[in-house]
Amino acid sequence: MKILHTSDWHIGKRLKNRERLDEQADVLDEIIRICDEEEVELVLIAGDIFDTYTPGAEAEDLFFAKIKQVAGKNRAVLIISGNHDDGVRLSAVSPLSEEQGIYIVGNSRKPLRICEGQIGRTRPVLSGKGFAVFENAKGDKAFVSTLPYPNEARFKEERSELPYVEQMKKWIEEGESGNGEKLPSVFMAHLFVAGGAVSESEREIDLGGARAIPLDVLPSSDYIALGHLHKKQHMGKGHCYYSGSPLQYSFDESADKGVKVFDLTADGVQNLKDVPLKSGKRLVRLQAENVQAALELLDEYPDNLVEMKLILTEPLIAADAQALAAKVNLVSLVSEIRTEEEMAIRSRKGMSDEELFATFYRTSYGAEPKEELKTLFLEALNDINE
Repeated sequence: MKILHTSDWHIGKRLKNRERLDEQADVLDEIIRICDEEEVELVLIAGDIFDTYTPGAEAEDLFFAKIKQVAGKNRAVLIISGNHDDGVRLSAVSPLSEEQGIYIVGNSRKPLRICEGQIGRTRPVLSGKGFAVFENAKGDKAFVSTLPYPNEARFKEERSELPYVEQMKKWIEEGESGNGEKLPSVFMAHLFVAGGAVSESEREIDLGGARAIPLDVLPSSDYIALGHLHKKQHMGKGHCYYSGSPLQYSFDESADKGVKVFDLTADGVQNLKDVPLKSGKRLVRLQAENVQAALELLDEYPDNLVEMKLILTEPLIAADAQALAAKVNLVSLVSEIRTEEEMAIRSRKGMSDEELFATFYRTSYGAEPKEELKTLFLEALNDINE
């Protein structure tokens, strides 16, 4: 069965109050093209469909329009809720979406509905709490266990006395126990695995805390499809991956974005590849020592979204602020005012010992040091360092 793994779409997310729905529409169109070109049969979306619990109408409209195209005529789409999603709200459309081949696992983790009359497309043929068996048109089967962003409050469970890691093991086992046929398997979850690399755009991540999940807690599935972290990355030694977000959502994120595509066979994962995503504007951080240099730099990056660090010796005047504001690619301006003395100290970084001595001599005596004096200084410095 040909499977595509993606996550962290964050539809509706803004960058410093800048709308990005057009970019999100473009990258979702790109994912749809990849599904068609690669003849994908099952799409896994590992959480954070939206950026907030209550997405705007335009964000929801974009999601419903694009997810139907992702499913197409023959594919199945399996979605779990992330920490940014309202799992109840997200899965409320299930009675309608399942007729289109779109299956959503929210807070309840209830079994998927087995839809009759869908012969010819990939569909669930067996499901229970936290798992489903999907079958394609050729009769190939894949077992998928699911864990939406996990905690007792979301799952409507009483607070447990168990340590969080033990609670995680229990939730994982609830899904994994459904694979009685020992079918080729995928575990899909939205969580933070200890050791994962994070970026500025990720919120509510339990860095180094009790809710960071050790790798050895994850099941021994053929493929582990993770969501939560925006940098695509490989965890551990097996087929355990964060697909990453399809767009850059902060300036410290890499522009290297993509989706995972692979065949799940009786022999495990085959033909695994990372298919790059090229849509959306690239985010860059730039630095300039004055306003004119900043304006020239911005002209060199017309198709990017820019965060500019501007080093000044005095506050911006109104005309300079207006000139910068007129640059449509400038998203964020970080200004830092330094005194002339601080600028001079910073400018000396990287000077050789000879250059530093000459600068000191000129400042103190208003003249260039003689060659024999420089030689004497450097010899004395060398003796001290030996």
